[in-house]
Amino acid sequence: MVQSFRQPEIIEIARREGKVTVERLSEHFGVTLQTIRRDLSELADSGKLERVHGGAILPSGTANIGYEERRGLNQAAKVDIARACAAELPENCSIFLNIGTTTEAVAAELLGHRNILVVTNNMNVANILAGNPHCQVIVTGGALRRSDGGLTGDLTVETIRRFKFDHAVIGCSALDQEGDILDFDIQEVGVSRTIIRQSRQVFLVADHAKFQRNAPARIGSLSEVDVFFTDRPVPPALQDACEGWETRVRVCGG
Repeated sequence: MVQSFRQPEIIEIARREGKVTVERLSEHFGVTLQTIRRDLSELADSGKLERVHGGAILPSGTANIGYEERRGLNQAAKVDIARACAAELPENCSIFLNIGTTTEAVAAELLGHRNILVVTNNMNVANILAGNPHCQVIVTGGALRRSDGGLTGDLTVETIRRFKFDHAVIGCSALDQEGDILDFDIQEVGVSRTIIRQSRQVFLVADHAKFQRNAPARIGSLSEVDVFFTDRPVPPALQDACEGWETRVRVCGG
C-alpha cells in the first residue's frame, strides 16, 4: 500500500481507537517498522498526530475520550437535559436516538412514555428501553463499535433511510462558536446526517463541555436543529444566530 493511502487510514484508526502503535500498524499494513515510523513522523510534522512512545495519538484537544469517562462527565447536567428533552417528546410517536451518553440519559427518561416507536443505532439505548413494555424498539444493525455500543456503517444508513421519524434526538462530540456540530468518527457523521434528513423535528442534546472540545468531522449546523437542549447559555453571537435560524435554545436545570 502506497504512503498516500496508508496515512489517511492511520488517522482514522487513531480517531477510532485513540492511539496507534508502530508494531500494530506494521502488521496491519504489512510494511516494516521503519516505514510506519516515517509515516508517523510525517503526520506529526503536519500536525495531524502527536508522537508518543511506541506510536502516536491525535493532537491535544482533538482526541475523543473513552466511553466510561464520557458517561461520568457532567452527569447532573445530562439528567437535566434529558428530562427537558423527554418532556417535549410526546407519546404516540416515532423517535430516533443515536449514539451518545446524553441520548442514553434521554432513553432512561422515556421509560414512562406509552405507545412510542424508538429506532436506534445505540445498543445501550436499546437495552435501557427494553424496560418499557409500551415502547417498540428497533435496532438498525451495522458494524458494532465495542467501545460504546454504537452501530455504524452502510447497513445502519440503509436502515435509517427506510423510516421517516417524527423526532430525532442526536448528540455530538463537539460544537464550535459558529454553530457547527462536530464528531470524531467519519462513519458516525454519515449516520447522523441521514438521521437529520429522515426526521421531521431534530433535537440536539449537548452540555456546555462540548464547546470546550474540538473534533475534525462536521455533521452539520445548529441551523438544521429545531431545539438545542444544553445546560448553560450559549455565547451571545451564537444565540443571535440561532434566533435567525429559528433554532430554539433551551437551557436546562440550574
